[in-house]
Amino acid sequence: MEHIDNLRRMGLFDARVPRYTSYPPATAFSPQTGEAFQVSCLQALDPETPVSVYIHIPFCERLCWFCACRTQGTTTLKPVANYMQVLKQELELLRATLPAGVKMGQMHWGGGTPTILPPDMIRELAKAVMDVIPPAPDFSFSVEIDPTLVDDDKISALAEMGMTRASIGIQDFALDVQEAIGRKQSFEATRACVDSLRAAGITSLNADLVYGLPYQTPAKLANTIAKVRALDPDRIALFGYAHVPTFSKRQKLIPDAALPGEEERYHLARQAAQAFIGSGYQAIGIDHFGKPQDSLTIANNTGHLRRNFQGYTDDTCPTLIGIGASSISQFAQGYVQNASATAAYIERVEAGKLSGHRGYALSEEDRLRATAINMLMCDFAIDLKKLDAHPNARALLPIHQAILEDFAGYVVATGEGLRITDDGRPLTRIIAQRYDGFSDIVAQYSQAS
Repeated sequence: MEHIDNLRRMGLFDARVPRYTSYPPATAFSPQTGEAFQVSCLQALDPETPVSVYIHIPFCERLCWFCACRTQGTTTLKPVANYMQVLKQELELLRATLPAGVKMGQMHWGGGTPTILPPDMIRELAKAVMDVIPPAPDFSFSVEIDPTLVDDDKISALAEMGMTRASIGIQDFALDVQEAIGRKQSFEATRACVDSLRAAGITSLNADLVYGLPYQTPAKLANTIAKVRALDPDRIALFGYAHVPTFSKRQKLIPDAALPGEEERYHLARQAAQAFIGSGYQAIGIDHFGKPQDSLTIANNTGHLRRNFQGYTDDTCPTLIGIGASSISQFAQGYVQNASATAAYIERVEAGKLSGHRGYALSEEDRLRATAINMLMCDFAIDLKKLDAHPNARALLPIHQAILEDFAGYVVATGEGLRITDDGRPLTRIIAQRYDGFSDIVAQYSQAS
């Protein structure tokens, strides 16, 4: 009980903080940094260094109520086909902008529901991307998959185009929880999807779960965990549900009274983590678990774990090029987000220009703070020797000292710097925010617990 009281005192059950998939968070992006900055960053890329590519497919046949992603519902493929043509136009604009010879180290399709694409569109899109940015050696290709909107033909097309990893959305298998979030998905359909993926030769499988959902209880979560373990994924992502109905209007369909309280959320997260660790998975960062041989686990154990807009990654490419509505690109110089609304994105591309409409140019101080935050989010530690490579690293010393004092017992001094203890790991995002120069921005961030 004393531990819970300490976590409460330190703000775990009250704070809303960024997930720090970037620094600064996207809430700091500005319209003053847009297409011109995007073009200059693309033109400055080194052809000898592979890039990562993210493709956003913002369409779903059903809109899950818990989701806060940029998506839109459709009952026909007509808007999807129109969007596909605009993606190809954007790719041609990229071809005219990129230096010759740029290769692609990784590609990820997210959404929305990428598996809304029929097999012919899957092949068409993959070929279009690879024609503009050819795959590098050891290329990897991951896709977010909705088991209720995929079949053997779609999986075969993805495998044919080089998919190496599938990320399967599950959330929770309890029927009343699924009904409350607008996402019915049986274990049988999920099992059939997993079997089809493995039959197609896809050996790396991720499962995405969510805690803090309406009507979720320890008993229901235990049942979901048992079923997930039966599916035997290589990697598990365990996300906390972010209830922000003022931002995502569909979340108003979820009754507030059905949501677990902050302390209940904490115990649900602990329950799931202990179950997965007990099953042989290794904890990675604040919300991932991997088998010993999984590439993310290896990256974690060798000091190569990173965090970007897809969350934790083993991606070593320094540049991420976002393609499609609302996609965010990450360059050495900063960030650029494409127009968020699909209609605005289409209008910009059809006018013959890249659709970057807001972003942020990094300063040296930003890079220093970003390095410190990434260390905490990935390694739960600050290595002062590595920070010393940045100009003005000593400017963060007062922050280090304040953290050691304010989080005494949960953060300890080491010979290299400081480290968050195992008991203090739930506080990681709150501690990371101490290094955030934009923490005074008012925004609808998710709960820290």
